[in-house]
Amino acid sequence: MGPAHLPAALVLAGGVAMYATNVYVTAALLPSAIADIGGAQYFAWVATAFLTASVISSMLVTRVLARLGAARAYVGAFLLFALGTLGNTMAPTMEVLLVGRAIQGLGGGLLAGLGYAVIRSALPERLWTRAAGLVSAMWGVGNLVGPTLGGLFAQWGIWRGAFALLAIVALLLAWVSRRAVPGDASDAAHVPPIPVLSLVLLSAAAAAFSLTSVVPRGVPTVVGLGVAVGLLVCFVLRERVARATVLPRATYRRGNALKWIYLTLGLLSAGAMAEAFVPLFGQQLAGLPPLAAGFLGASLSVGWTTAQLMSVNIERPLGRRLVILAGPTLLALGLFAYAALAAEGAELGLVAAWAAALLVAGAGIGMAFPHLSVAAMRSTADPAEGRQAAAGVSTTQLIANSVSSAVVGILVAAGGPTALGSAQAMSIGIGALAVLGIGTALLALRGRAAS
Repeated sequence: MGPAHLPAALVLAGGVAMYATNVYVTAALLPSAIADIGGAQYFAWVATAFLTASVISSMLVTRVLARLGAARAYVGAFLLFALGTLGNTMAPTMEVLLVGRAIQGLGGGLLAGLGYAVIRSALPERLWTRAAGLVSAMWGVGNLVGPTLGGLFAQWGIWRGAFALLAIVALLLAWVSRRAVPGDASDAAHVPPIPVLSLVLLSAAAAAFSLTSVVPRGVPTVVGLGVAVGLLVCFVLRERVARATVLPRATYRRGNALKWIYLTLGLLSAGAMAEAFVPLFGQQLAGLPPLAAGFLGASLSVGWTTAQLMSVNIERPLGRRLVILAGPTLLALGLFAYAALAAEGAELGLVAAWAAALLVAGAGIGMAFPHLSVAAMRSTADPAEGRQAAAGVSTTQLIANSVSSAVVGILVAAGGPTALGSAQAMSIGIGALAVLGIGTALLALRGRAAS
């Protein structure tokens, strides 16, 4: 945060914060927007349009960087995000709002990917872990700021004002980014071709997972999951033989740890999706008012952000290996504890225990994330492939969010009809994914040691 690096840190963190905050601001504003301009039938599409567009653009980050350089790529991404946000501000109908959300997603996906991909060129290697911690902490910050900001503007009856504020901040960051990050586009003559088929398959898989979370339960859910998983398998098969790929070729190379790093990051990201339902369970199981239930849900983000900013100070290789392994372990323990403590008619002491369990789960995500991100950046000595590996962190996270949001929705429905059953099914199911994360973390560490 010294004067030499503060502008770059502000841009790197600000871009990811814009993306994360926007997701939760929109969720809080949407009921007010529907009451004003109608379009309740498009409720699910508001999130799907944004997520699908962001996945597409996140996969193009390395090519945009090679063509434009970091400075112009950031300016373009912030301007694209601001354009979509202004469209949301002035939207007279829900159809126009959906177009604005798609444009927002294109800019937001670039910002999320650039936040990791530009660390290598904008900062010295000794600061990579700290920068990765700062950037990924913005997801937790967005989880805290977004609902608060959206709730305030919705309560004041000026939902459009929240979008206008986001657009102003995006324009300010576009101005700062002109000189805050490197502007060289020396690789422009060697821009790799766009992997069109891989992009189509992965984007279709993300959209299918998103839609599966809102279709009626039963046969449509099974069909939706089958289609989504099938598209994801086709994407991997295509990537293994394609000359132009979305993820670095090292991901599919036998013995390389990058695939296990990405899988661990994805399984940790899945844990964060449980936060969406915690406020609801707080109201239903403990009778909490909406504000208190929101603070309960924020426990996971607080643990994530706090542990992340502390974990980046660990510099010894042994310490890094330990926190990478401890991350999914604590996430699983925290979620299993929350499931065990869940009860109808909970009083204040038990609610505090829920918050503590969620804090531990969030700390597991936060302590491992920056070290895994830097491990991806260091997985290759080639600068171009290194940028692709760094951008792959964001792509992995966005895909994991799409997949896990569908899984969480299915688990909540499967645990019904009671709120207690839903809370326990969600926590145990996502906790089981975190246990898988322990295995992928061990494989990632073993692969790094071998290489």
